[in-house]
Amino acid sequence: MSRQEWQKSSFSSADVNQNCVEIARAPQGGHVWLRESDEPGTVLTTSPARLAALLRRLAHPAR
Repeated sequence: MSRQEWQKSSFSSADVNQNCVEIARAPQGGHVWLRESDEPGTVLTTSPARLAALLRRLAHPAR
């Protein structure tokens, strides 16, 4: 995996010792990468549409 610019979640604190979710644009294929800051070697790959669907579901869970 090439060196990417990872962006921290806006819900993460400024504390560098706190774990957070990070996101980066994959270099090819129109995908995005997700990782947990305390496990930077484990990266999930998904499409922007699937990530958006996950975020919508998390923001508005079924009742």
